[in-house]
Amino acid sequence: MAMVDQPLYPIAVLIDELKNEDIQLRLNSIRRLSTIARALGEERTRKELIPFLSENNDDDDEVLLAMAEELGVFIPYVGGVEHANVLLPPLETLCTVEETCVRDKAVESLCRIGAQMREQDLVEHFIPLVKRLAAGEWFTARVSSCGLFHIVYPSAPEVVKTELRAIYGQLCQDDMPMVRRSAATNLGKFAATVEAPHLKSDIMSVFEDLTQDDQDSVRLLAVEGCAALGKLLEPQDCVAHILPVIVNFSQDKSWRVRYMVANQLYELCEAVGPDPTRSELVPAYVRLLRDNEAEVRIAAAGKVTKFSRILNPELAIQHILPCVKELSTDSSQHVRSALASVIMGMAPVLGKDATIEQLLPIFLSLLKDEFPDVRLNIISKLDQVNQVIGIDLLSQSLLPAIVELAEDRHWRVRLAIIEYIPLLASQLGVGFFDDKLGALCMQWLKDKLERNARISRECCHGVDLDRVVHLTSLWSKELSSRIIVDRSSSERLAFSLHVYSIRDAAANNIKRLAEEFGPDWAMQHIIPQVLDMVTDPHYLYRMTILQAISLLAPVLGSEITSSKLLPLVINASKDRVPNIKFNVAKVLQSLIPIVDQSVVENSIRPCLVELSEDPDVDVRFFASQALQSSEQVLCSEKTLSRSEMGFDDH
Repeated sequence: MAMVDQPLYPIAVLIDELKNEDIQLRLNSIRRLSTIARALGEERTRKELIPFLSENNDDDDEVLLAMAEELGVFIPYVGGVEHANVLLPPLETLCTVEETCVRDKAVESLCRIGAQMREQDLVEHFIPLVKRLAAGEWFTARVSSCGLFHIVYPSAPEVVKTELRAIYGQLCQDDMPMVRRSAATNLGKFAATVEAPHLKSDIMSVFEDLTQDDQDSVRLLAVEGCAALGKLLEPQDCVAHILPVIVNFSQDKSWRVRYMVANQLYELCEAVGPDPTRSELVPAYVRLLRDNEAEVRIAAAGKVTKFSRILNPELAIQHILPCVKELSTDSSQHVRSALASVIMGMAPVLGKDATIEQLLPIFLSLLKDEFPDVRLNIISKLDQVNQVIGIDLLSQSLLPAIVELAEDRHWRVRLAIIEYIPLLASQLGVGFFDDKLGALCMQWLKDKLERNARISRECCHGVDLDRVVHLTSLWSKELSSRIIVDRSSSERLAFSLHVYSIRDAAANNIKRLAEEFGPDWAMQHIIPQVLDMVTDPHYLYRMTILQAISLLAPVLGSEITSSKLLPLVINASKDRVPNIKFNVAKVLQSLIPIVDQSVVENSIRPCLVELSEDPDVDVRFFASQALQSSEQVLCSEKTLSRSEMGFDDH
C-alpha cells in the first residue's frame, strides 16, 4: 500500500500548500514545481499537475507571477516539444489576469514555448489560443494577444495569415486605449514577420491609424514604431510614409510625444537616411530645441552632437549652432547640463575655425555656470576640444577657467579637475605644466577645510552624529577611526568625507604626474614640498602625505625611496596621533617589496617592532600585519638566494 501511496505524495503536498492561507507556503510550492514534476514523471505531470495548475484560482499576484515564470521553462518536464502544447492552457489563463506584470510574464513564457514548438502544433494549438485572446471579452486578454502575433504568423497558412493581419488591425482600433497601446508597442515585432507587399498595405495602414490616435500615450508608442518600420521599408517608401509622420509628431500637441521624438530623433534619422534628414528633419529638430517644455529641450539638447554628425558643417553652423547658443543660457539648469554633456563633441564636427569662433565662448560660459553639474560635464570632455584646436589655444582660452575651477566651492568640480590634470599635463608638456599648474597639484594635497565651513554647517543641521559614526564604522578602519577622532567637531564631520576624496585624488594625481614626467622631475618638484608638508600641524594633511609617499615609491624606485621617502615615514612613526602611526605601519608594509633587504632589516623592521608595542590596539594590529609581511618577504628572498647558489634544504 505504501508503494501505491508514495507517488501521490508530491501532488498531495502541492495541493495542500497551494490551498494554505500562508502566502509564503504557496509561493515556495510554486517555486518547487520542477522538483515536483521530476518526482511525478512526465506523464503524470501532463495529466495531473498541469490540469491542476490550470484550475488553480489563487488570487495573489506574487504566486501567479512565479507560476508564469516556472511554466516558461517547463517543456523538459512534460516530455519535450512534442507535448509543449499542454503548457498553453494555464498560461492562457494567466494572460487574462488583471495584474500587468503577471500578464507580461505569461506572454514572455508563451513566446519562449512557441519559439520551440513544432509548426503543426503552432497551427493546431497556438494560433487558436491567440485568436481566443484577441476576441476576449475582457480587455486584459486582448492586451496580451498583441505580444503573440509575431510568434505564430510565420508558421500560419496563407488564409490564416490574412485573418491574423485583420485581427491585428482590429486590435489597433480597439475601444480600450490599453489594447491600442499594446498593439502599438508590438507593431514593430509583428511587422518584421510580415511579407513586404502586405507590410506596405496592411501594416502601414494600421500604423497611420495609431499615429492619429486621440490618446497621446498611444501616439508616443507609435514614435518607436517609426524607427522599427523604417528599417523594414525601402528608402523611398520610408520617405513617403515615415518622414511625414516624424515631422507631424515633432509638432504634436502633447509634450510627451514631442519628447519621444526628440529622444529618438537620431534613430529616426537613420531610418529615413541622410538626405531627407538634411532637407526635412533639420527644421523639425530646431523646433524641438526651442520647444516650450524643458523636458523636450533636455532630450533634444542631449542629441545635438549626434544630429550634427549627420549634417555637413555648414548646415550645423547655420541651423544648429544658434540653438546651441540659446540653450547655453537656458532658464533650466537641466537643459544646460544636458547640453554641456555633449557639446564638446561638436568640436570635431565643426572644425577648428568654427570651434574657436563659435564654440569656445559657449564652453567658457558653461564653465562658469552656477550649476555644478554643468561645469562638471564640460570639464570631463575637454580632451575632445584639445584634439581640434590644439593645446596652445586651449591653454590661452580655457586654462584660466580651469585654474579658477580648481578653487570651486563644490568638491565634485574640484575632483573632476584633479582627474583631468594628468591628461592635460601630457598634452601641455613639462615646461608649461610647471609654470601654470604645478602649484595647484600640491595645493590639492592640503584641500582647504576652511573652504567648506559654510557647506559643513548646512550639512550638519539636523544630522544625528551618532548615527553617522555608526554607519561609517562599517567602512574601512582607517576612515572610521578618522571620523571618530574628528567627531568632537560637528562641522568637520560633515565635510571631512568629501574633502578626503579631494586629497585622495590629489595623491593619485601626483603619482600619475611622476609617471608622466619621470623621477627626476618628481625629485625636483614634488619631494621638496612633501618634505615641507610632512610636519604640517593638521594630522589629516600628514596622513595624506603618507598616502602620497606609498603611491610615489614604486614610481621613484628603491634608491630615492630609501634615501628620501623612508626617513620621512620612520619619523612619522613618532607622531602622537594613532591614525598616523597605523598608517605608517601600512606604508612601511607597502615599501618592503621596493627597498633592499638590508634596508628592511636595519630600518623598517625595528620601526615596526616598536609600533607593535604601541598602546593603541589599531597601531599594534597593522604593525603586526606589516611584520608578518616582512618575514614572508625575507624568507622568500633567502630561499631564492639559496637556490641561485645551488643549495637546497637537503
